[in-house]
Amino acid sequence: MRRHAPLILLLAALGAAPAAASEWSDAVAPTPGTPQVIGNTGNGCIAGAMALPADGPGFQTIRMSRRRYFGHPDTVAFVAALGRAAHRAGLADFYVGDMAQPRGGPMLESHVTHQNGLDVDIWFNLDPKPSLPPAAREDVSLPSMLLPDKSAVDPARFGAAQVTLLRLAARDSRVDRILVNPAIKRALCQGAGGAGSGDRAWLRTLRPWYGHDDHFHVRLKCPAGSPLCEDLPPPPPGEGCDPAIFAWWETELARPKVPSPPRPPLALPAACRAIAAQP
Repeated sequence: MRRHAPLILLLAALGAAPAAASEWSDAVAPTPGTPQVIGNTGNGCIAGAMALPADGPGFQTIRMSRRRYFGHPDTVAFVAALGRAAHRAGLADFYVGDMAQPRGGPMLESHVTHQNGLDVDIWFNLDPKPSLPPAAREDVSLPSMLLPDKSAVDPARFGAAQVTLLRLAARDSRVDRILVNPAIKRALCQGAGGAGSGDRAWLRTLRPWYGHDDHFHVRLKCPAGSPLCEDLPPPPPGEGCDPAIFAWWETELARPKVPSPPRPPLALPAACRAIAAQP
């Protein structure tokens, strides 16, 4: 990729152009060369992405037909490390869902983020799993961790195993933040599944967000060697367990759902032109 880096830096100084999601979803392979994360999670792309294996100690990749199992090597290494740690902790395999497309960029559906190869969805289902071939993992059980009315976690589904997995993920130094459902964050703040014991500093990394009741969304920090990568502001200090936070979310989630207007094409960073244009 060193031969491509000057081109990427040159294009970064030029104007950006709107991006069609289909241009990115149609890509079947990453570009070659040194990995480069460009832009941010909601407006970016990646050069030299790496594919996550279909299987590894402690994890299984699902829905591989979507071609969303690519990311920066740090993201792949994070998943592998989490799988090994979870396996050592005696947990059943976890499912890995969407990461990024072969060259990142916007997706046709499901996500606004996951664009620059630093995001990964980890599913909460930690039931024992058969060793299925990848083609048989297109439709697997992905239950919500909440009660039917979504008011709180379901203790029959969410417990010490899920808390252990979250704690292992949050304590990885590569992680910027982890998105979980507000009801899950509240339960953790209240000590569900042993979350209140010992050092609670890891709770700061977990941020409440819409959805995320059946999986958690890990976002990594910008890696070394990617000068065009844009980090988000860090989470505020503290554990994020102020009752006012959860009161706000209760009000927000109770609002009537209003359909959002279609999003206009994004003006991706100009360096992404070189990524999309490569054969």
